[in-house]
Amino acid sequence: MTFIEMLKGAERRHGSMLCVGLDPEPSRFPAQMKDDAAKIYDFCARIVDATADLVIAFKPQIAYFAAHRAEDQLERLMKHMRETAPHVPVILDAKRGDIGSTAQQYAREVFDRYGADAVTLSPFMGFDSIEPYLKYEGKGAFVLCRTSNPGGDDFQSQRLSSVEGSPLMYEHIAQLANGRWNTNGQLGLVVGATYPAEIERVRALAPTLPLLIPGVGAQGGDAVATVKAGWRPDAPIVVNSSRAILYASSGADFADAARREAQKTRDVLAAAKG
Repeated sequence: MTFIEMLKGAERRHGSMLCVGLDPEPSRFPAQMKDDAAKIYDFCARIVDATADLVIAFKPQIAYFAAHRAEDQLERLMKHMRETAPHVPVILDAKRGDIGSTAQQYAREVFDRYGADAVTLSPFMGFDSIEPYLKYEGKGAFVLCRTSNPGGDDFQSQRLSSVEGSPLMYEHIAQLANGRWNTNGQLGLVVGATYPAEIERVRALAPTLPLLIPGVGAQGGDAVATVKAGWRPDAPIVVNSSRAILYASSGADFADAARREAQKTRDVLAAAKG
């Protein structure tokens, strides 16, 4: 199956729009694992096993592994997810944005080394930074469009020209991803949950593209407003929550607590569809 087919299949199978972000911080692990970077795989695998039937996707953030020299643990985790939840797509959150042969190597890393189903990308250098990933048939790529951080305004909400009615930068990115960039129907967009009006605008410009929406949970995004702005029956949204689920408990029951928090968030999102 292609990434888009996997995404829609997981949405139907689990009744879910929830993506669990895997951002392991050993300093926040429960007592028996605390501050032990060698336990990153064990911690994340327990979270995956506890929530796999509740999610539309998993999203490991590569920096949290690389910072602790835990790339080998990430490889093990990717293999574990493929074996235990093969129907759940995995989005590697890498935000790569280079071009040429360097981009080709990053694409190899994402899809050949780690076996991800999709990746996050920065479009600042244009289509040249996107194209190498699209050569991997059936894989997906989410392009940063309107991010949840306040500093996103520095570029994303600026108009492309002084001509009245010219598009904002994030609108232009949405149009490109929905049009000539999306050569094989593999692209989606990243839009932050802290900006529901912008989610609605992006959905209008890209009516069928999947949207990856971080910012629900610890970052304060409104789950109900997010769904109403972005979800459509033929256009999935992938609503990410990381810390609120991963660290729902600091005790030995951390995996059970993560499951309860994930189930609660999944049900809130599902109810928002009306």
